[in-house]
Amino acid sequence: MSALASNARPSIAGPQGSLSLHHIKVHCHTCSLRELCLPVGVDQDALQQIDALVTERIHVKKGAALYRAGDPFSALHAIRVGSCKTTVLGEQGHEQVAGYHMTGDIVGMDGIASDRYAGQAVALEDSEVCVLPYDRLEELARHLAPLHRNLDKVLATEIVRGHNLMLLLGSFRAEERLAVFLLDLSQRYRERGYSATEFMLRLTREDIGSYLGLQLETVSRLLSRFQAGGLLQVQGRLVKLLDLPALKQMAGDSGARGPIVHA
Repeated sequence: MSALASNARPSIAGPQGSLSLHHIKVHCHTCSLRELCLPVGVDQDALQQIDALVTERIHVKKGAALYRAGDPFSALHAIRVGSCKTTVLGEQGHEQVAGYHMTGDIVGMDGIASDRYAGQAVALEDSEVCVLPYDRLEELARHLAPLHRNLDKVLATEIVRGHNLMLLLGSFRAEERLAVFLLDLSQRYRERGYSATEFMLRLTREDIGSYLGLQLETVSRLLSRFQAGGLLQVQGRLVKLLDLPALKQMAGDSGARGPIVHA
């Protein structure tokens, strides 16, 4: 994690923090997340063009909104450091967690269709995000076939995620939903070079329940049951998966159907 530049513009107020805008050069070719983000597979010339596009990084404090529902859509956002949750308002006006996103993920695609963000993205910890101006990104993708394919893949993955979420909520029992959620996190942490069996739950149990269509009490009860059964160990927000084969058996083959939790 690199230190933030000191030449910040005035911050924009957020619910529990601020968005500090830093005009610093972000080099894709030196970023450790390059293989998880849009530049994957492009040549050096293309990387230089993408470098010219990504000129702004935003520091988002924990609890602050990166964007809110109804804000004009102007950019996609690649999470360089940290994590965030995306939420939408339900029919009764309550907030529904729509996704959990970590380093290497891209958020903001819900704004493409209507030119306004449909939901909001809130930082779960102090985070850094690379801003990808969509008009310029789209124009560059027309001339760079690898970038165009990567952008299409990101958008297609979001569609698959939505389909799999509907399947998860409509067809799986509560314990299966939680098992799939934990296995998905395990896979994502492994892809980023972290431990696949020991990680922090950045989402609260209430947020997990909101995302999986479960009550808070159900999530807490299931975690206690999983722990009593030797599947995992929970200490605060630290989770250690002790029996991956048993979790996979509980989840069935759902984990092979593609990303469920992340976009």
